[in-house]
Amino acid sequence: MSAEKLVVIGQGYVGLPLAMRAVEAGMDVVGLDVNADRVKRLASGESFVEDIPADRLGRALGSGRYRPSTEYADAEGFDICVITVPTPLRDGVPDLSYVEQAGGGIGPYLRPGCAVILESTTYPGTTEELLRPLLESASGLTAPGDFHLGYSPERIDPGNPVWKLENTPKVVSGVDAASRERVDAFYRRLVERTVPVDSTRVAELTKLIENTFRQVNIALINELTMLSHHLDIDVWQAIEAAETKPFGFMPFRPGPGVGGHCLPIDPCYLSWQVKRRLGRQFRFIELANDVNHEMPEHVVRRIMNGLNRAGRAVSGARLLLLGLAYKPNTGDMRDSPAVDVARRLQDLGAEVRAVEPYAEPHHLPGGVVVVGLTERELREADAVVVVTDHDCLDYDLVVRHARYVFDTRNRCHGPTVERL
Repeated sequence: MSAEKLVVIGQGYVGLPLAMRAVEAGMDVVGLDVNADRVKRLASGESFVEDIPADRLGRALGSGRYRPSTEYADAEGFDICVITVPTPLRDGVPDLSYVEQAGGGIGPYLRPGCAVILESTTYPGTTEELLRPLLESASGLTAPGDFHLGYSPERIDPGNPVWKLENTPKVVSGVDAASRERVDAFYRRLVERTVPVDSTRVAELTKLIENTFRQVNIALINELTMLSHHLDIDVWQAIEAAETKPFGFMPFRPGPGVGGHCLPIDPCYLSWQVKRRLGRQFRFIELANDVNHEMPEHVVRRIMNGLNRAGRAVSGARLLLLGLAYKPNTGDMRDSPAVDVARRLQDLGAEVRAVEPYAEPHHLPGGVVVVGLTERELREADAVVVVTDHDCLDYDLVVRHARYVFDTRNRCHGPTVERL
């Protein structure tokens, strides 16, 4: 009996880990991606996703059961297809063109009994109202009935050393009971626990609830941080004290803004859908977006004030930013607030240098000089700004040699350090 054939459309932070896990579970996997350079690199054994080391990719390629490709024709005869393409915002409106392209591309290769699963984050109703008609039109088949269709929100957290695809519970759903069972059976081969829900709309909303919860609570702490600064209160110490309460409290910490594909985008899908379908505003989301979008500008103002106290203008100042990725211990630059901070400082005339050990050079903002974290760089900087607190950086070295540190992550302490 031959192995099941899986097609994963999109070979990025979500799709590549899924493809690797499926190969390890004994499936034959085609990893489709429209980016020819990405496919070429994968085929040569080069991984650009930190969670997938080159040796793991190499084992998958060596098994003969993983084939990266740009051609939908390689999907022919598939049993399961998972769509993991981006769903960005364009001027505040969800852009589902990548989902549409994936649906139109895979549609002609559907056959009776196969399953298509959407993992891309989107608004409730996308699977049934957008993807299903595309697949049915391209294939001549119908769901439910001829093929299975479901939704399972991705929960990949890049750089997380504890929670991986395998041990993170997977929410699963289908357009009918048979589809849900087919989706559930597939993921049970890959993860420790599945969480079936009644409909694709419930599963789609689940993902938005998770990230809206984070976005709103981060915004609460960020606004509290800005106010605490003016009230001359140490918000970091207050959060640590509140965290000792063993019930009814979950700690969130301030930062220079929110980044990645999820937090700046996912809640907007929900507010857009609420406005479109109900004609109402989702005020919590809109307020949270406003607060979090303000944080890079707040950071820049605080840096300017710190330089002014030292008799130094930001124009012409040499600034060293520590970290440009959107989160620690990863090179993921998607919607990184650190990039926003860097560009704002450049616009004010500052010479911006950065220490970024993870991100690939072509993803870094133009005009930013990437350097190593050395005593000389620290001494020659008018200000050192901790923006993304990678664990590999030597913060003791920073405190010893920097004349002024503005720390947005509470990693440095001392007389020359000002914290967000």
